[in-house]
Amino acid sequence: MANSRLNGPQTTGRDYRNLSAPEHRILHSTNVEIEMRDGIELLADVHRPDADGRFPALIAASPYPRQIQDLGAPMGFIEAGVTDFWVPRGYGHVIANVRGTCGSGGTFGFFDAQERRDMFDLVEWAATQPWCDGNVGMIGISYFAMTQLEAAVERPPHLRAIFPVAATADLYEAATHHGLVSSSFITPFLAMAGMTSDRSDGFWRSLPVELARKVLHAPPLHRRFGTMNGEAAVTMLRQLLKVPHDPHPWDDLWLDVMVKHPVRDDWWDDRNLTPLLDRIDVPVYLGCDWENVPLHLPSTFLAWKALADNPNVRMAMLGRYGLTWPWESLHTEALAWFDHWLKGQETGIMDGPPIRYVLPGADDWQTADQWPPQASSLSEWALRADGTLAGDEGVAGARELLALGGGLGRVKPSPIDPPAMLTWTTAPLTTPIDVVGNAELRLVASATAVDTAWIATLEHVAADGTASDVTAGWLRASLREVDEETSRPGTPVLPCRTAVAVPIGEDVEYRIPLVANARRFSVGDRIRLTVASDDQSPETPAIMNFRHASVGTSSLNTIRSSSRLLLPILR
Repeated sequence: MANSRLNGPQTTGRDYRNLSAPEHRILHSTNVEIEMRDGIELLADVHRPDADGRFPALIAASPYPRQIQDLGAPMGFIEAGVTDFWVPRGYGHVIANVRGTCGSGGTFGFFDAQERRDMFDLVEWAATQPWCDGNVGMIGISYFAMTQLEAAVERPPHLRAIFPVAATADLYEAATHHGLVSSSFITPFLAMAGMTSDRSDGFWRSLPVELARKVLHAPPLHRRFGTMNGEAAVTMLRQLLKVPHDPHPWDDLWLDVMVKHPVRDDWWDDRNLTPLLDRIDVPVYLGCDWENVPLHLPSTFLAWKALADNPNVRMAMLGRYGLTWPWESLHTEALAWFDHWLKGQETGIMDGPPIRYVLPGADDWQTADQWPPQASSLSEWALRADGTLAGDEGVAGARELLALGGGLGRVKPSPIDPPAMLTWTTAPLTTPIDVVGNAELRLVASATAVDTAWIATLEHVAADGTASDVTAGWLRASLREVDEETSRPGTPVLPCRTAVAVPIGEDVEYRIPLVANARRFSVGDRIRLTVASDDQSPETPAIMNFRHASVGTSSLNTIRSSSRLLLPILR
């Protein structure tokens, strides 16, 4: 793989200099025991240059099987990076399993404070190995990115730089979208983690797995994985629900997320790094793909804001297929980053504006000095009573949608029922519009139940009528209260910790933040907003097919034309 084609974009459109060349063979050490401060041992596979001398270490840690991170399969848990890329270029690649997973001792805590302490110990262990020169970085996407943030807030002395692309700093943000549980993600995730941890080391290193590795790395098949999206990964995870595994602690954690802790409390606080991110003083390279709306994208921008005082933070936002599985994208970008910070080579990675992003619908990489970009300002669009999304409200009015809870005995909708979702669509655009930044829906609505859900999806309707999702926002109505003094329009809004019943039949103004995004709408395109109160139906838009547990109430919801969609437009 050192000289073979890697899937996905490898840079943010720039050329780099003085990059390490592939010149080393690889020495593999498997099932290395690493003792934590409390005596628990984590297991790791250590891959390092088969050469004299000492080298920087790159740590990748997660609950996912370390043994198959080089399998080459398009699975959502092969995200540690390409060992055959890093080691030949003079880096040790330490792939470790967090506590309680795949043979590591202890009990999995799902992003808790104990896991943070373990990441500190793991970094310091790597720094003291005879093959390591004392410079340690961390790498990998998704959960591997989350453990990077865990380590960095603990400030281990030998951690020099991290590359946490597609990270979540706040578990509540990923598992519960403003009070609506992301059930189609959290349930298969915990099942997958339990199933993979139940399999023995011998299973993962067996002859059938080795044969699969050879097949999956065949160039024609490997290239196809470069255009597999997040929805495909979620579908694969759901299949794992059928595989039996030990219920502990996985089912216990499922109950914690889905039942025991419906609002922010101490359990969630123990799994929220956002208030701790200002401790991080090492260089941080953030990033995500625009499609990752329901999982890692929100936290990317929260982390960017929290790291405002760190002078060595960079961020890259990728277009479609920017992050696929197995994770191989941005390796050249990461090499320029680690060569600079771990090897002291001037690569050019710090040149230019700190933010580089793909604008879907445009051709070139864009740059910005801040987020949202300085040229971005909010534009109000009215949700008109005639279903039009426009700059003026027109004749005041309202529209109704119906949310039916379970157990009502209705087998199928009646022809006279109000619809289960509503759409508002602009006229075909006469000039291009670049939407870049933080959007928000100000919804004026009433409900006939004490609680309901608001699920908003922004869509791009091309001139030929094809539609694609851009971004989304969610809110459980009973968790609607926000601090208006600190939450400015277009900024992230955190749900409150206390549920407050919806006043039945009364209009309420809801602030529903849409996850920050970017999209160019060309002449002839239209902008469409869809609002629903339940997304279990396949007809309801759901980005990456992430859907939510129903609030369970039946309600007739009325949306007023005084509602406004606030879109960030580049001027």
